[in-house]
Amino acid sequence: MSEAKKEVGSELHTLFVENVAEQKVLVDKERNLYQIIPKHKIYRVYIGKFFETKKGLHAVFNQLREAKEHDYLELYINSGGGLILEGQQFYNIIQERFYGRVRTFLDNFGYSMGALLFCMGNERIIYPYSDFMFHNYSGGVFGKGGEIKAKVIHADKKIKQFFKEIILKQGFLSKKEFKQMLLGKDFWMDAKELCKRGIATHVICEGKKITAKEYLEYLKKQKKKKA
Repeated sequence: MSEAKKEVGSELHTLFVENVAEQKVLVDKERNLYQIIPKHKIYRVYIGKFFETKKGLHAVFNQLREAKEHDYLELYINSGGGLILEGQQFYNIIQERFYGRVRTFLDNFGYSMGALLFCMGNERIIYPYSDFMFHNYSGGVFGKGGEIKAKVIHADKKIKQFFKEIILKQGFLSKKEFKQMLLGKDFWMDAKELCKRGIATHVICEGKKITAKEYLEYLKKQKKKKA
């Protein structure tokens, strides 16, 4: 049983907290074995553009930092991206409070920083018409000549390492594709491609959550029916 709490919002993202009571789940019927899932909270954040201009994410992250060891983070992503530094704040809170306990939902699209955030989930859930795109960062630098050069070199090195951690280390792009991305190529993906690459782990289809492998089999069967 669960109970929803009042929302906490930033300018472009909204957080809801749900209390979940202790659950007893049957894992082996023959041996009558159960798993006890302790009382916990689900922190559910609806993600928009990464471009806060007022108080930023102070209230949202302050609430998230109250999470305990059994709590989960769910991120519902409908984002064209935005500021990488703002997106990295979510990466930081995942490392700090929700490591290994993150579900991301691609609802309905994730481009740029939105795509990177989706990849941070341990369980990555999409829908049949979810849309996705990786590309290199864009930006600008102001200042004195020497300062501009130093800032560009520093930022480029830092952001490339972050991209490697999220994209390359998990095998979501090949080394060749990753180099192409850094040179300016955009990688657009639909639900089928996300499942084939292992970027999506599950798909919500016809009222059920199925694995990426099961969804690919489902698409094959649908294609045979139409043939």
